[in-house]
Amino acid sequence: MKEGGKVDGNPLVMDPNIICRRTKTLVGRNADVCQSQPEIVQEVANGARLGMRECQHQFHSRRWNCTSQSRNLAKILQQDIRETAFVYAITAAGVLHAVTQACSQGALPQCGCVTLQNGRWEWGGCGDDVDFGYEKSRQFMDTRQQKGKSDIRTLIDLHNNEAGRLAIRTQMRTECKCHGLSGSCTLRSCWRKMPIFRQVGDYLMQSFHKAIRVMSGNDGKSLATIDPDTLPLDANILIYSAESPDFCQANQRMGTEGTQGRVCNSTETGPGGCDSLCCGKGFADNTLEYEENCQCRFHWCCEVQCQRCSVRKEVSLCL
Repeated sequence: MKEGGKVDGNPLVMDPNIICRRTKTLVGRNADVCQSQPEIVQEVANGARLGMRECQHQFHSRRWNCTSQSRNLAKILQQDIRETAFVYAITAAGVLHAVTQACSQGALPQCGCVTLQNGRWEWGGCGDDVDFGYEKSRQFMDTRQQKGKSDIRTLIDLHNNEAGRLAIRTQMRTECKCHGLSGSCTLRSCWRKMPIFRQVGDYLMQSFHKAIRVMSGNDGKSLATIDPDTLPLDANILIYSAESPDFCQANQRMGTEGTQGRVCNSTETGPGGCDSLCCGKGFADNTLEYEENCQCRFHWCCEVQCQRCSVRKEVSLCL
């Protein structure tokens, strides 16, 4: 947590009760949001959780699986690696998405739907007010950085936060509905909608694979690519400054948990396959036994009755 009463934008903070610290010392817009608009703080927390759930989905078959252990995740976030870049980007995107969606659903009194007009058609329906969500994501995610600070870590974090928000803005789509006799389009209502969040996660995962390694520029206030042949930095791409560990071994200091005991797929050759996930240390086939609902029947009206069945499943576990 940052001291001094700042709004805490750490991706680990998912509890609305602790996002705003020392509210008596808060000043400016942040104080107003924390003290008089708790519903926005709640959506910020929802967005952080949304981002972390998507991170765990995207990395579930990889050596680092976006751990839910907050202490280990905190240590990962202290390193300027690709994985950290993804966490910051997906969390900033999650906050934007959650706040914007709450606006469209009428859950926040400060915002609502976007309605526009032009000469050819009426912009109606319920367009997503992505600008409001964008500003709240910036307010909560970027203010953890000290104003005016230009060290490489701050510049990288701010860049990746913005890349996460742009992942939503660049995938906004237009939906339309025709009005008129026999389905004619004498009048057409159109509105702008956000992508579903899984699409955002997939988009950022592609950026993760294409992430660019950077270093501090000669002026100490900018970033430069390590590879001189790399094109100028694109705002949409993720960036990092240090190579990732292999995540094979548990290392408490680094926050890595290792892959021993992880379920792998012995028939796959890529991520999630036993050769890759187990780091060449081998795997063993095991039989897991557990209970689940079975032979469920619906009884009028209105009850579902199930039996409990024992299920045996053959799995491969990393050694």
